[in-house]
Amino acid sequence: MTGVRVLMLGWEFPPLVNGGLGVACYGLAKALAKKVRLQVMVPKVDGLPADDGFSLLGMNRVTPGDLVPAGKHYRYESFAQVEHIPVSLPAYAQAGGGLVERRMARRRKAGEFSRTSDEQLAVFQIDDLYGDDLGLKVLEFSKVVAMLAMQRDFDVVHAHDWMTFLAGVEVKRATHKPFVAHLHSSQYDRVGPEARDWIYELERYGMEEADRVIPVSRYTGRILVEHYGIDVNKLRPVHNGVDPVIRYRSRKKFPEKLVLFLGRLTSQKGPEFFLDIAARVLDRKPNVRFVMAGTGDRFMELIESGAYRGLGGRFHFTGFLGKERVHELLSMADVYCMPSVSEPFGLSALEAAQFGIPAVLSKQSGVSEVLPGALKADFWDTELMARHIVDLLDDGSLRARVAGRSQAGLAAATWAAAAVKVAAVYEELT
Repeated sequence: MTGVRVLMLGWEFPPLVNGGLGVACYGLAKALAKKVRLQVMVPKVDGLPADDGFSLLGMNRVTPGDLVPAGKHYRYESFAQVEHIPVSLPAYAQAGGGLVERRMARRRKAGEFSRTSDEQLAVFQIDDLYGDDLGLKVLEFSKVVAMLAMQRDFDVVHAHDWMTFLAGVEVKRATHKPFVAHLHSSQYDRVGPEARDWIYELERYGMEEADRVIPVSRYTGRILVEHYGIDVNKLRPVHNGVDPVIRYRSRKKFPEKLVLFLGRLTSQKGPEFFLDIAARVLDRKPNVRFVMAGTGDRFMELIESGAYRGLGGRFHFTGFLGKERVHELLSMADVYCMPSVSEPFGLSALEAAQFGIPAVLSKQSGVSEVLPGALKADFWDTELMARHIVDLLDDGSLRARVAGRSQAGLAAATWAAAAVKVAAVYEELT
């Protein structure tokens, strides 16, 4: 373990997780705790923290007395940069302008953001880490964390994704410590090249203020340079890892081969392309079943589209699945398909590789850098993806070869390896 002291800021943390962000933060924190002295702050913790080698503090456990730094005056420095941040919005929504921004201006003039400690902390007595008041949570998290940070000893602040970037900037300004911004998923990935809303602006602001930026892949790093204008010299790409699992196979209750999609049912993940791929495969090979595991804002639309295409007898929607059910599906799958439009990394592809499943991946994904043996196509080229799937289903030697080549990449895709690279970034700054 080095002597570097790190203050890590996350938004979700097990058991309170909404997606891959919480899983990634936890995996990296456990591995980093063996290399640095680590303390983690998040909006909410549930129950007693595990003994993982680092301290964990949720804002829901902070008291008003904790927010009075002895002898230190706190001034919120960055609010002028984000004066149009909406107080109310759904998670990951494209932000509106106009009325929301004018309402914010009125509230700012009325002094609403001179809130008492009790009011600030009440925001984190929450059931939903996101919710309609996400903008307010982001603002209050940045203020509370900055005040807490002035009472702690650390050398580097490390913030994960846009929800904590503003807090990272505030901590840097309040303590003059270097700031590392870790980007797991960008608004460009979620919305596309036209993304220019307040989340995009907050991401760009945080990365411009950061001393180093860690994208989760070289693919994401290129997006940050080309679409956010981030200095390439700041970038230190670090691939995610995956927790080890015990591989096993389960007997299917049907004779057909099984092709699996696993992820949120949002435009970013390309679920509509998976429907098209399925239709093309079934035209050639009718004895195949397709499973789309996950939920999201496209769920009902996709069910209707699948029925319209006549895929109902061969296409199944599972809704949300816990880890055990996901592993059960992986243990039965013959091919994994990830047609994401823009995927910063793609942990689910690594999970499929752990079960020895050959993968067909979008070229627009970071995980393709880790699994060079996977078959690849552009997300929009559903014809090529369908051909790849048919080839894998028909050719056992090809299937074994593709799955085998993935094992070499998988062996290097560990949180321990990621922690080594992240710790090296800290060393650059201290």
